[in-house]
Amino acid sequence: MVGAFVAATVVALLQFLRVRDRRLLLLALMFACQSQALGREWWDVWRDVFQAGVCAAGLALVLGLSPRPAHPQAKRPVPGDSHATPDSAPASDGASA
Repeated sequence: MVGAFVAATVVALLQFLRVRDRRLLLLALMFACQSQALGREWWDVWRDVFQAGVCAAGLALVLGLSPRPAHPQAKRPVPGDSHATPDSAPASDGASA
């Protein structure tokens, strides 16, 4: 089973090199920590440390995959808009200076 997680780590790293998406590094970290945890004995304290690493990387991955609100565009005056600023409004009295 450890070999499957090592292979998944390698595949995730190769995919990262191909597309340069940083979220793949979190996935690779998750797989690497899981392979290390499975390779330890049940009484080894490092097994728990690596399992905590799996949980932390998984939560960071969920945070990285959650949708983010779009950035609001800067408001620009639209030509013909009734809310134009006084500087941009043409003189309506017909007199030229």
